[in-house]
Amino acid sequence: MSTQSALSQDRPAVDAALLVVRVAAGIVFTAHGAQKLFGAFGGPGLAGIVDMMGPMGYPVTIGEFFGGLGLIGGFLSRFSAASLTVIMIGAIAMVHGKHGFFLDKNGFEYNLALIGLLLPTVIAGPGRYALGPFLPLPKSKTTRRPIVVLE
Repeated sequence: MSTQSALSQDRPAVDAALLVVRVAAGIVFTAHGAQKLFGAFGGPGLAGIVDMMGPMGYPVTIGEFFGGLGLIGGFLSRFSAASLTVIMIGAIAMVHGKHGFFLDKNGFEYNLALIGLLLPTVIAGPGRYALGPFLPLPKSKTTRRPIVVLE
């Protein structure tokens, strides 16, 4: 069996795996974003986040909520996953890093796990089960797929 044949046989499994990691990360970030944006699930709401974080609270909140929705639906997935990765790196650098690794001490263990959940989407894209390729967006000159950053 050729390598190309083996890769094409694995593709449905890869697409399913990308869907699972995309939706799992999307649910987590949409829920956290809803806490920050709307005060859902006992969260502080946007005013509380801005009081706590200052002006940086706006892009973090918007990025978490809408980035999570983008991951769930498979629209702007790479952009959303990359943006959320930057938000998690910022959370490690500004809040959790000084507490060490472990979550029970408010460390960065959870942030690192989320980064690991996001990176497959950044690297491989959203997979076949995504809305992005079906939307009327600018197409690449070499393929019929949307421009990679819009996947």
